Amino acid sequence: MQEARMQQAVAWLREADGLLVTAGAGMGVDSGLPDFRGNAGLWRAYPALAEAKRDFQSIANPRAFEDEPALAWGFYGHRLQLYREIEPHPGFAILKRWGEHAEQGAFVFTSNVDGHFQRAGFSDDQIEEHHGSIHYLQCTEPCSRHIDSAEDFVPQVDERGCRHTGPLRRCKYCGALSRPNILMFWDSAWLSSRADTQAARRARWLASVRRLVVVEVGAGTALPTVRCFSERHGPRVIRINAREPQIDPAIGIGFEGRALDVLTQIDAALGA
Repeated sequence: MQEARMQQAVAWLREADGLLVTAGAGMGVDSGLPDFRGNAGLWRAYPALAEAKRDFQSIANPRAFEDEPALAWGFYGHRLQLYREIEPHPGFAILKRWGEHAEQGAFVFTSNVDGHFQRAGFSDDQIEEHHGSIHYLQCTEPCSRHIDSAEDFVPQVDERGCRHTGPLRRCKYCGALSRPNILMFWDSAWLSSRADTQAARRARWLASVRRLVVVEVGAGTALPTVRCFSERHGPRVIRINAREPQIDPAIGIGFEGRALDVLTQIDAALGA
């Protein structure tokens, strides 16, 4: 059965004129990024949140920037540093190479905010960051529709206490606290214009593709946005997931395993 699925995946990739990569949190685990699925993963990475019994929804929340800005920026500032320092694993390069062999190229739809597809060499014009990006900032109010780069922001974080110890970043337009341009839980203040522009670009690209193959990596059911998006673009979906590879056979095929391992196996079969 595994061999039959592998042959099917190879055939789809060879026939495709466009590669749609859909990626969730599992895509970054092989790079060494923390796995926040469940409190155990979050609390291993941030002991101070464990001591305070703060779950992911309570810290990934615009209210946290109102009530405890130093803690909120301690969490997001540390993540920003982490995403800047850690290199994307070789699976990103495999996907990039597959896309280069397709006539219409590749496009990425991801719920990840780490910017690692750009770091791996994908053009910014090829990526839709559905939940925003930690590498961009907006006003907490927000006072305007401006979204600015965080490139010049260097967080100062006490990792043990999960607290930002330096001056907090302020909106340059009104002086209110700045926050990452990320869609958080219960977030009515998120500025979506950057993601909206990316989505429109993705729609135009899809209209140019006739033989689409979808490679979904590390997208779980807890937040099923990416999985649902993949399935809407079947019937040639290759799902790679360490825990939940199940998929309707009418829509695609599933491979159980970590992102890098399975991508490497398919790449070897494709080369053979």
